Amino acid sequence: MSAPHDPGAGGGCPVAHGTGVTRLYGPDAEKDPHGIYERLRDVYGAVAPILVEGDVPAWLVLGYRENRRVLDNPLQFSRDSRIWRDWLDGKVSETSPLIQMVGWRPDCVSQDGEPHRRLRGAVTDNLLKVAGRGIRRHVTHFANKQIDAFADSGRADLVTDFAEYLPMLVLTRVFGLAESEGRTLAESSAQVIKGGADALAHNEKIVSILAELAARKRAEPGSDFASGLIAHHSGLDDDEIVQHLRLVLITAHTTTSNLLARVLEIVLTDDALRSGLVSGQLNMSSVVEEVMWNTPPLAVLPGRFATSDLELGGRAIKEGDMLLLGLAAGNVDPVIRPDLAASVAGNQSHLAFSAGPHECPGQNIGQGIIETAVDVLLHRLPGLRLAVPADELTSTASTWESRLDSLPVEFPA
Repeated sequence: MSAPHDPGAGGGCPVAHGTGVTRLYGPDAEKDPHGIYERLRDVYGAVAPILVEGDVPAWLVLGYRENRRVLDNPLQFSRDSRIWRDWLDGKVSETSPLIQMVGWRPDCVSQDGEPHRRLRGAVTDNLLKVAGRGIRRHVTHFANKQIDAFADSGRADLVTDFAEYLPMLVLTRVFGLAESEGRTLAESSAQVIKGGADALAHNEKIVSILAELAARKRAEPGSDFASGLIAHHSGLDDDEIVQHLRLVLITAHTTTSNLLARVLEIVLTDDALRSGLVSGQLNMSSVVEEVMWNTPPLAVLPGRFATSDLELGGRAIKEGDMLLLGLAAGNVDPVIRPDLAASVAGNQSHLAFSAGPHECPGQNIGQGIIETAVDVLLHRLPGLRLAVPADELTSTASTWESRLDSLPVEFPA
């Protein structure tokens, strides 16, 4: 995949030595992903050549309209990585961290057309069932339990003490897992998304726990998500059941925990907003929408694969090329948001939940977790405030997401 020299290289933009193509991973890329997106947009426009882990070439889609074109057209841009040219040519090994994110599996996100509809139907039907079975009650229970652990101290880190594990604790109840497995699953899910040398081992740990869950639920079904998948009329086989448990668990936890931390960040750095929430004058849904526009939980969505030679954003895409969807970059595309300070209240056309046939089916559950968790926190801890200046808060990025490092707070013990 050829590309002109990237003039951003001299300004701190991480590039592969001698190629002029920007790396979207590594120590430099962890610090300022949004700066990288904007430099790429300045040089290449709506679609830019990049390198991901292992210096594997890909296209990063930066434009909002171009993202929508890819997401809405599975016949041109397939989710099936078995047509990925670098995979077929043996340039990507089965142990590559990329495989945990873009490799083919017998799940609904790896397929299109009728196979996708059959598998997705099993997921959406059962998500609707569990959503009506007390998600907010589970959130309230676990949120209070976590707050109890630090309420007497007058200080906490709302990333490590609250947001990082709360969604997974709720998911253990939804899936029919033991609460004690929540911390292990949360840590392994984070490592799978982060990538790196340990991603494969953590993925295997998750799959092992979920395979045991599926076997147990076949013998002793309940009213949980796992039992619902097993009993669904679409007839999922054992591998399909485990892979869909994996898909929902990792995706739901990592995106919700990241989004929860970002919502808490904006609540704690905007006094007027926090007062409005506590008094009931402001709706939490509007706060969540703003965060999904400006800091979506997945900054980059893996991957789509061109089914033929075509043009996108002025770039010649070849059959088998991998494209990554720049959700964060697309949400701030100046073509659709020339003024980032303008209100996005009531505008739900952001890319945070993807779009098209593969749009996230569990977004209402995630929003329910966040809204309930923030409400419980603000009412349990009146006087909650940030313990450091807002400009001292930092984030660390991987190829796929940017996560808040910590959110230290204090409150009357």
